Amino acid sequence: MTYDRVSRLNHWLLALAMIGMLMFGLYLEFAGLEREARRPLVGIHASLGVLVLVIGTWRVAWRILRGFPDAVSDGPRWQAVGSRWVHWSLLAGILLMPLSGIGRTVFRGRSVDVFGWFSIPAAPEVRWLASLSSNVHYYVGFALCLLVAVHIAAALKHHFIDQDATLTRMVSGRSTEPDTSHYPDT
Repeated sequence: MTYDRVSRLNHWLLALAMIGMLMFGLYLEFAGLEREARRPLVGIHASLGVLVLVIGTWRVAWRILRGFPDAVSDGPRWQAVGSRWVHWSLLAGILLMPLSGIGRTVFRGRSVDVFGWFSIPAAPEVRWLASLSSNVHYYVGFALCLLVAVHIAAALKHHFIDQDATLTRMVSGRSTEPDTSHYPDT
């Protein structure tokens, strides 16, 4: 089984969006911006996060419905288990990051304005939920940075060391089976 066009589009669109949002979030966290300079950037980050949630929900649903293709090559069991764990963790992170970002705002009694198109209304202020959401957003963000690095490293390992079609099928959708139609029958 290969990845269809929708799966590949979902993967690359969310990969770019999540990496961009993680970089944006790290910038907001560590750039030392003054509160007034930071405020509009946080608004943009939140708006983009809502869009990531919408697209991410579609991606997660599509992946659950379609399943995962089998591994291209037979590797050790730990590698197969690790691959599944990383993939499911990335999918969970796609949802947890924007949901926790929204939660940290709405449970502080503030609404989330989405590019002026609409607002997610504020909830009654619940400090412990705001704090929990903030912590989830912070720590899942760092976990996602690590998971993305592991995911990329594994894809490159498959491509350059194992020389299998794991990366190729996500880039081009090419079948993992070699094309033997041009070989004479033996």
